[in-house]
Amino acid sequence: MKTAFFIDAGFYLRRLNKLRGQQTAIQAVDALLEMCASHLHCFQRDQKRLYRILVYDCPPIDKKAHYPISKKSVDWGKTETYRWKTRIHQELRGRRKVALRLGRLNDAHAAWVILPDRLKDLLNGKVQFSDLTDDDFAYDVKQKGVDMKIGLDIASIASKRLVDQMVLVAGDSDFVPAAKMARREGIDFVLDPMGADVPADLREHVDGVQSVITPIPKPPKPPAAEQPPLPPLPPAG
Repeated sequence: MKTAFFIDAGFYLRRLNKLRGQQTAIQAVDALLEMCASHLHCFQRDQKRLYRILVYDCPPIDKKAHYPISKKSVDWGKTETYRWKTRIHQELRGRRKVALRLGRLNDAHAAWVILPDRLKDLLNGKVQFSDLTDDDFAYDVKQKGVDMKIGLDIASIASKRLVDQMVLVAGDSDFVPAAKMARREGIDFVLDPMGADVPADLREHVDGVQSVITPIPKPPKPPAAEQPPLPPLPPAG
């Protein structure tokens, strides 16, 4: 049995950060390969044959912008985030059986957007617009071509019967048509949502849902310091 992995890198990195905290580039790539190895162990106990790990992402943004509140300039190409994402791509290119497939960023329409929690506070009157800082905003840049590349590769590999099993690491209902097509070709199609909620229509059209990366357990709380016993109450009257 041969297995192919299709990994939406943006989804994977967001979920990994939520489950494990901020990771270095090498840690993120190592965790990705360990996740795939865990699936191979679960599904192919006797014949661990990997077809390929296909990872889909966009190059990191490198344009300049100005923060929405302070108006200070920022050069995204000189940020730690840019270096981190670039290093991840370098690591992926150097790993055996891994193929990095890049879309592009629609940076012409990039814009600052307020974070959801702060927007809720603003609408509820808990904060005023004058209370907002640059940290309350994120620079939103849409990806183009990533979902399409994933869907086309799933369809192409399934139609040629190059694998017996596919594992998709994503959480988008846009992949329903690709999953349905693969299953019609007799492919065992598994979804790994990394613990995220799965849309009902996507869950309906896969052969199984399994998350193999688990959160790092929180350290137990230290026992509360023992308190001295309270003095007895004085006798009544």
